[in-house]
Amino acid sequence: MRDSILRRSAAVLLPLVLAASAAGAQGQVYRSSAHDYRVVKVVDGLVNPWGMAFLPNGDLLVTERGGRLRIVRGGALVATPVAGVPAVVAAGQGGLLDVALHPQFATNRLVYLTYSKQMPGGSTTALHLARFENDALVGGKDIFIAESKGRPGHFGSRITFDKSGHLFISVGDRQIAPEGDLTKHPAQDLSNHHGKIIRLDLDGSVPTDNPFARQAGAKPEIWSYGHRNPQGLLVHPVTGDLWEVEHGPQGGDELNLVEPGKNYGWPVVGFGVNYGPGKAIHASTMAPGMENAKHVWVPSIATSGLLVYTGSKFPEWKGSVFVGGLAGMRVARLTLDGQKAELADNLVKGMGRIRDVRQGPDGFIYLAVDDAQGKPTPVVRLEPVARK
Repeated sequence: MRDSILRRSAAVLLPLVLAASAAGAQGQVYRSSAHDYRVVKVVDGLVNPWGMAFLPNGDLLVTERGGRLRIVRGGALVATPVAGVPAVVAAGQGGLLDVALHPQFATNRLVYLTYSKQMPGGSTTALHLARFENDALVGGKDIFIAESKGRPGHFGSRITFDKSGHLFISVGDRQIAPEGDLTKHPAQDLSNHHGKIIRLDLDGSVPTDNPFARQAGAKPEIWSYGHRNPQGLLVHPVTGDLWEVEHGPQGGDELNLVEPGKNYGWPVVGFGVNYGPGKAIHASTMAPGMENAKHVWVPSIATSGLLVYTGSKFPEWKGSVFVGGLAGMRVARLTLDGQKAELADNLVKGMGRIRDVRQGPDGFIYLAVDDAQGKPTPVVRLEPVARK
């Protein structure tokens, strides 16, 4: 199994091929296995964009990791950032992270944010809930604060919803070094929130049917554990399955099907090695009682953002999984056959660090492009081009 995963991950199955340049404002046309497409700039001037959410009126909310929530309206950034955002610890990988609308946003105007929050002894991942009124957040409060202090990195932290009135958020392992007895690492310890997927009711309370809700010494919010740094999380819009992508170290990024109470192995098993000299971390790539990933990237692409496409603009991509790559500077497209995933394309390769991937209400695919040094970057979208 390991060899087959490595072959699939390392192979450039369908590389991005530059086609002819279209005339005028249409720009370059790119070819993939199923669709030709162009990359169209939606808006420019964002600083470390992290998460995106579309409002019912067509506006786009975009978080900037430094602590600003921006509105894209009519193809331009609203000059004044949204007021009422909580104070963030904008250090390392921390700051203002994901944004998501409450499933009943049209009637209650509620917005969720994840961010790095200062606490005694360090910062942690927090979930904030506020009402969006007149381009500002009001009445905000933290409804979940993770017990996951550590270095200023690996906060997670994406938000997604199921159809039964629950939300999920991801919390990273906070860069706690994997050393000594790896089974004692915080990501393997149910008494904290390091390296966990969290399941809550929409108001932040704990569902009574969570897998560890009645287990002594375990955090009742935990849905799954043994994760490293999950920066993509979604409930499949058709099947209801929970999918997640997380960063490996040098190698070993994972796409996981997340099930309640399951252990996803970090740092006991995996396909990556330590940074620098590449010293081995794991004793093996799999172990009894630990779940295998559905796809592994070796080398890493630094996965961030996750989408299952359901629109009509790209009919041949319907049902595909799209994963952003930071270090890999690409969008990976994978096909699903039930719960089996297969890499199909690497899109927009080399365009920039892809932090988030979203489907717009118009059926186009939107990408938040990030710059590691904080230079202004755009949100772009992929639009189909008819093949000649």
